[in-house]
Amino acid sequence: QVQLVESGGGLVQAGGSLRLSCVASGRTVSSSDMGWFRQAPGKEREFVASIMWFGTMYADSVKGRFTISRDNAKNTVYLQMNSLKPEDTAVYYCAAGEKGLAYDSWGQGTQVTVSS
Repeated sequence: QVQLVESGGGLVQAGGSLRLSCVASGRTVSSSDMGWFRQAPGKEREFVASIMWFGTMYADSVKGRFTISRDNAKNTVYLQMNSLKPEDTAVYYCAAGEKGLAYDSWGQGTQVTVSS
């Protein structure tokens, strides 16, 4: 059974930084497509970033500010978020999937709140 556990969310002022972590069990992050998504109140869940065998991808809204990475030894994926803006406020979810296929496992989410 795959389990993804996110942590690292919190309250931060605009311009600040946070690092989210996603610890995976039952799935190896190095051989999976891993992604971060977010959902703000009243909005649809949206793609933030992904890390796959061929590289990384980012939503335009976070390019240059967020960095996704993974530590294979810890079976953990990270999302480093810098220069945070109030519009980054959302619940952030970690997702995992088989290479080239849809994400099929999701974490419970971690709240990120950016104050102006």
